[in-house]
Amino acid sequence: MASLSRALRVAATCPRRSRTRGLGLRALTGQAGPAAEKSVPYRRTLKDPQGPSTVARGPSQPLPSTAHVVVIGGGSLGCQTLYHLAKLGVSGAVLLERERLTSGTTWHTAGLLWQLRPSDVEVELLAHTRRVVSHDLEEETGLHTGWIQNGGLFIASNRQRLDEYKRLMSLGKAYGVESHVLSPAETKALYPLMNVDDLYGTLYVPHDGTMDPAGTCTALTRAAAARGAQVIENCPVTGIRVRTDDFGVRRVAAVETEHGSIQTPCVVNCAGVWASAVGRMAGVKVPLVAMHHAYVVTERIEGIQNMPNVRDHDASVYLRLQGDALSVGGYETNPIFWEEVSDKFAFGLFDLDWDVFTQHIEGAINRVPVLEKTGVKSTVCGPESFTPDHKPLMGEAPELRGFFLGCGFNSAGMMLGGGCGQELAHWIVHGRPEKDMYSYDIRRFHHLLTDHRRWIRERSHESYAKNYSVVFPHDEPLAGRNMRTDPLHEELLARGCFFQERQGWERPGWFTPKGTAPVLRYDYYGAYGNRMHEDHAYGRLLGDEYTFDFPPHHDVIKKECLACRGAAAVFNMSYFGKFYLVGLDARKAADWLFSADVSRPPGSTVYTCMLNHRGGTESDLTVSRLAPGPQASALTPAFEGDGYYLAVGGAVAQHNWSHISTVLQDQKFRCQLIDSSEDLGLISIQGPASRAILQEVLDADLSNEAFPFSTHRLVRAMRLSFVGELGWELHVPKPACVPVYRAVMAAGTKHGLVNAGYRAIDSLSIEKGYRHWHADLRPDDSPLEAGLAFTCKLKSAVPFLGREALEKQRAEGLRRRLVCFTVDEKVPMFGLEAIWRNGQVVGHVRRADFGFAVDKTLAYGYIRDPSGQSVSLDFVKSGDYAVERMGVAHPARAHLKSPFDPDNKRVKGIY
Repeated sequence: MASLSRALRVAATCPRRSRTRGLGLRALTGQAGPAAEKSVPYRRTLKDPQGPSTVARGPSQPLPSTAHVVVIGGGSLGCQTLYHLAKLGVSGAVLLERERLTSGTTWHTAGLLWQLRPSDVEVELLAHTRRVVSHDLEEETGLHTGWIQNGGLFIASNRQRLDEYKRLMSLGKAYGVESHVLSPAETKALYPLMNVDDLYGTLYVPHDGTMDPAGTCTALTRAAAARGAQVIENCPVTGIRVRTDDFGVRRVAAVETEHGSIQTPCVVNCAGVWASAVGRMAGVKVPLVAMHHAYVVTERIEGIQNMPNVRDHDASVYLRLQGDALSVGGYETNPIFWEEVSDKFAFGLFDLDWDVFTQHIEGAINRVPVLEKTGVKSTVCGPESFTPDHKPLMGEAPELRGFFLGCGFNSAGMMLGGGCGQELAHWIVHGRPEKDMYSYDIRRFHHLLTDHRRWIRERSHESYAKNYSVVFPHDEPLAGRNMRTDPLHEELLARGCFFQERQGWERPGWFTPKGTAPVLRYDYYGAYGNRMHEDHAYGRLLGDEYTFDFPPHHDVIKKECLACRGAAAVFNMSYFGKFYLVGLDARKAADWLFSADVSRPPGSTVYTCMLNHRGGTESDLTVSRLAPGPQASALTPAFEGDGYYLAVGGAVAQHNWSHISTVLQDQKFRCQLIDSSEDLGLISIQGPASRAILQEVLDADLSNEAFPFSTHRLVRAMRLSFVGELGWELHVPKPACVPVYRAVMAAGTKHGLVNAGYRAIDSLSIEKGYRHWHADLRPDDSPLEAGLAFTCKLKSAVPFLGREALEKQRAEGLRRRLVCFTVDEKVPMFGLEAIWRNGQVVGHVRRADFGFAVDKTLAYGYIRDPSGQSVSLDFVKSGDYAVERMGVAHPARAHLKSPFDPDNKRVKGIY
């Protein structure tokens, strides 16, 4: 057998064959179907000697005529979803697999499970997967899933990587995940074959491990079948039948196969690489791409037995223990796209492209030098699906009711499968998952992006290429940029704006005094014949963000914040979602949708939440009551009945739209939801001088008496604040954005008005104690837990979505509570830090930033009582607190009110 070093030499000396054509966006793929017979680790488990082509065709059992749920795809996610549906009591669930279980991409997966990720939700999902494969399935079925607990070792070759691992260690303490930061010498003692000469340290997680895909899926389907579920193999799906109900809503009606149809109201697309094709059958867009992903299996290595699995992120390589050998794989910057996904591909592999794989060999040999003379037993190169943000696609598709997604797992389908299968089952049965799954919800993507080929391809490539990069808090993508820009984009770019990207929108991040920083076209990091950009302004400024310390432009953001506190700042928020809810039943819909009382006189504006039936917060937004009129204008549509204007965060606009649409459909309200996000701009002026500035621009009385807080007038000027200052939002037609902005800037010159971006908003809002949805306020957080009881009309008799859950929670007492902490030491925090109370971990930080007016680090997190009792205000006040950052505990003070302007005088214009 050839050794890894020989493979490296051959790859280096052979002529490089081109893997690109056209504009550098289309990679040649080599073989489109299975390669010649290969020696693969799971062949005896998953592959008959005859091969799938000679297996007798026809379904493995007769199709039922009806089913409560039909799961399409027999890989990890399909089997986990079926299992969890059965556990929830869904007896009429059917799984359809076109070939045999695991035959698509699951069969060749490495099966690694790492418990720590830079996401609290993912830590919870991984914990459930581990529990299922290491305990539950064997107890239920008597079958061994192939779980091996040999531990995991993360390698740090630089200080920032070690800092990232220390952040993971601190988060793990909040969830009871044991981990240890080891020195190079301690690492060598644990893994004697490892080269530690270039290490800063490692993170050792002793309860990580691996699972066998065949054993796991067999046990899952056996347990599901015992509860009444059916698994039907050799049954390709050929179509999804759709019906349109009396209200014009498209709904799933049946699944069609080569062997008959099954009537069902619910389909779950777990088809992996083939999920886009299944989506097209139903008119559903599934934004993912297929790529080759590879590893090699070595010959026997003396002394490797019982060693932990290794992730050397900086070398972009992993080493998985394979008995007395290793599997070696990783993520490269030039992966091969599988352009034409074949529906006949089963238990298949591609030929390994050594030109692409060489970089992983170099990293592996450096880390474990014995590999230089170790033979290669087999190569495994198969297809995997990848998404634009490297997160799975889950939840109900916005285009079709009853059509759920469970796909796009970016090579993590085995380790996330248990947690995601459980959440997907809850989504189907109860209407929403138990945990906060927004980051995985298909509705996170704006509908303009989900079938935009260039955006999907560029972002998916970058997500793949950066899979092992350090996860810095303020990183931004370079791919798929400048997709959606507002009228002020060029104006702000010329003034030094450093832009952030959110759902295709370019929004202001902060303003550099060093000139312009345009975002250049995506260069694919120099892959596929593209020339890599060198030393460009945006790249340099983004590189400054690659730190867990305060960035070099910390003082620039400070100036923006303090200018807002002391004079005024203008914020371009045009990317906000702007909707109209109008019609005969609009008031009924508003009463049901919004937790606050929004049925006030026209001209009023209310801050409110939208909840789910469990009392969790699906959104926070402002709702303005409109006066009806027969004539449409640039600011208001013509409507009869009642009308409301909704302003929501631009990054979550699609989520809001989908939530509202679903509720309107379920309740059969006769009203319209109109999206004017692309038609209107939003310019916000905030600060003590904002009234004086706007008084010069607007021909209106802006006094407290004439224009009270939380009202709107004129060109839809709203007196609102998201930073805790006197201020107004100007909602204007897009053609008027530039002249209005220039007029405001001209009037503000003598008042010290400055441009400011969302980094300033983040700091100012946390300083004032305002919540950010999906940070300190999520779908699994109630307004009562988050300190937003004032947004709930519980004192009235008006029913609203989630009210019963809130009343029950209030009667039983809060099991957790959001608390503000200040840290006197000037240390940066970003979230995920562990919260200690009286020597015990009671939670973790959800959101943190530096407050420049209070001159302290602020952190918000939910705390629990370790005894399981409700968390009272006395419990909060009586504790001795510390916040652990990267393994170091910093004394902290808990606050029941915002430490900045706790009496809310400034928003009322009282200075």
